[in-house]
Amino acid sequence: MPFQPIEPRRLYRQIADQLRQLIQSGEFAVGSRLPPERDLATKMGVSRPSVREALIALEVEGLIEVRMGSGIVVIGREGVRLLDNAHGPLEIIRARQLIESELAALAARSTDAALVPDLLETLSDMEADIAASTLPIRGDRAFHIRIAQASDNSALQAVITQLFDERYGQLFTTLGSHFERENTWKSALEEHRVVVKAIAAKDPEMARAAMSGHLAQSHERFSAGWSSASDTDTQRSHK
Repeated sequence: MPFQPIEPRRLYRQIADQLRQLIQSGEFAVGSRLPPERDLATKMGVSRPSVREALIALEVEGLIEVRMGSGIVVIGREGVRLLDNAHGPLEIIRARQLIESELAALAARSTDAALVPDLLETLSDMEADIAASTLPIRGDRAFHIRIAQASDNSALQAVITQLFDERYGQLFTTLGSHFERENTWKSALEEHRVVVKAIAAKDPEMARAAMSGHLAQSHERFSAGWSSASDTDTQRSHK
């Protein structure tokens, strides 16, 4: 038999595979609940964000249902497998944090006279969508890509466009459905305002810190919301 190529697999996929095997073997029956995220992370020796991404993958596949405030319920033993090369939503945010923080600093040095007015327009678009109870993805995307464009580096623009557009994938969409609300988007909008203020002031250090803080908060919003469900599950399991 010919040798097969060895492909590195993302950690969250390895976690998902273990949990899937336990579900399919009957260790966790349909209708039962999985241990809380915190317990799974401890037992498997991995981080909670990695477990969170694995659970979202299993939810997309149709094996579990994450019920905020009550736990993680097994709803099936067979599902549609995701592609193994799908990036985890939280690792995407971390990657964007590293790259976009520097892009914001570059934008603060830009001589592009249209940059700040264009960014202010993206804020207005987001504000209008939030007021209309519509996800303000259009303005959010335009904001981040416009800052990347200020770098005058087409490769960086392409990277940020690709990373941002992962938002439209199944994993990110499902994660967002649990945690993105009007109040979280309002927080993101205010963080955008801080970034624009720093760019308008032509302060690279302030712009770098503002963008890094914004994406760190974005990561925290997804993480904190999920933790609330897990913590409730833990409390109930101990009663």
